[in-house]
Amino acid sequence: MIRELPSLVIPGVTIDVLKASCATCSMHQLCLPMGLDDKDMERLDQIIGRRRKVARGANLFRIGDTFQNLYAIRLGHFKTCQVSQDGVEQITGFQMAGELLGMDAISTDLHHCTAVALEDSEVCEIPFSTLQQLLGDMPTLLRHFHRMMSQEITREQSVMLLLGNMQATQRFAAFLVNLSSRYEARGYSPNTFQLRMSREEIGNYLGLTIESISRLLSRFKKEALLRVSNREIEMLDPPRLKAVAAGSQTCN
Repeated sequence: MIRELPSLVIPGVTIDVLKASCATCSMHQLCLPMGLDDKDMERLDQIIGRRRKVARGANLFRIGDTFQNLYAIRLGHFKTCQVSQDGVEQITGFQMAGELLGMDAISTDLHHCTAVALEDSEVCEIPFSTLQQLLGDMPTLLRHFHRMMSQEITREQSVMLLLGNMQATQRFAAFLVNLSSRYEARGYSPNTFQLRMSREEIGNYLGLTIESISRLLSRFKKEALLRVSNREIEMLDPPRLKAVAAGSQTCN
């Protein structure tokens, strides 16, 4: 597991210290992969605003709020949701440390979803107007930001495919495999992790009932794919679970 380090560094520190600190910060996706020089690293660091704590169940922003900041998740987990015309909440995603929130509002200057903390969390505020100026001066950073936006679009398309074409068993397996890969990318165990969201929230996201999620968990346990203890999940046979998610293997 990666040891937690401060994500914001006081001006004047060496570039080695800055890079070491950024290695576990959610902004590492914007800076570390690109080999920025000392000056550019310092400029990027200086635009990052205050850290903001968000208590479990509290909103980071709501639908219709004016867009001012992007938010880099430093600690914790969030869900994003929209509300249909008949007032039904639909969860559109789950986000974790190392990901950005708020890109939904870039085109209209208004947020189109609500972001809610699933546990006590912490974000770094990134004023978008200042970031835009920096992107204009740093083409490498701009290209990487475009890649991040493209990845977000791809993720949304994958969710549409997940909900539209997959059977319930595939949906749930794909959900777990996706979480596993995201935790692994952050230096955590890909096979043992806590579900920060409730079964009801998972069902809402996947278009399934809470009863269906409970039945799928029981089936996966019976098939020796998972070990489940409250919200802790241990993937016992990751290759087979990936095969179920891909539709190349079925559960009994």
